[in-house]
Amino acid sequence: MLDRLQPENILFIDIETVPQHPVYNEVEENIQKLWDKKAAFFLKDDQTPADVYQRAGIYAEFGKIVCISAGVIHYVKGEMHFKVKSFANDDEKKLLMEFADMLDHFMSKSPDRNLCGHNAKEFDFPYIARRMLINGIKLPQALNIAGKKPWEIKFIDTLDLWKFGDYKHYTSLNLLTTIFGIPSPKDDIDGSQVADVYYRENDLDRIAIYCEKDVLATAQLLLRFMGKPLIEQDYFERVI
Repeated sequence: MLDRLQPENILFIDIETVPQHPVYNEVEENIQKLWDKKAAFFLKDDQTPADVYQRAGIYAEFGKIVCISAGVIHYVKGEMHFKVKSFANDDEKKLLMEFADMLDHFMSKSPDRNLCGHNAKEFDFPYIARRMLINGIKLPQALNIAGKKPWEIKFIDTLDLWKFGDYKHYTSLNLLTTIFGIPSPKDDIDGSQVADVYYRENDLDRIAIYCEKDVLATAQLLLRFMGKPLIEQDYFERVI
């Protein structure tokens, strides 16, 4: 499969999510009760649902997306360059609508185009689709996979490629970039700190930069899997 892929036909994405509220006490009472039931499955020792509320961000029913970064490879004089754009906004519906428009436009250019992320089949792709439905947004064709045959789904997942069929195995993007000699995207914050940066520092741009580094790292990892050279750091461009 990899030998048939053209790097310029791949849209690399990553998302950053946070709980829908800064703290548990601000959650509506009916949602609190539902979170209590959810949290009961992973509470430890004397923890309460309020103690683990920060984990709500990883569930589409209790969290929201604050940033989607999307990157593409293009060629300049035979050299690979990488452009990345972030859709970051306090208004989740607005950022999702803007991303949906971009995604439809990108995918419409060729039947050979694909989406790629790390652990994206398990997290990013379904999370985006669920939050779009919750926000009343029509799903882009690429994410509307109900009833599609496996070969019609345009998803590439670097974690899946690394598993080689070992479905119980999880390897982080940070570990894979390290062992493949790719600059780490975790040089500022990591996913566990995103909610604090969002709610306490109100710094969406910092989150977007972190998200963009993950997108570039995913692209670099796929290039390694394809046996291709890495993108030079000087050939990385943020599109504002």
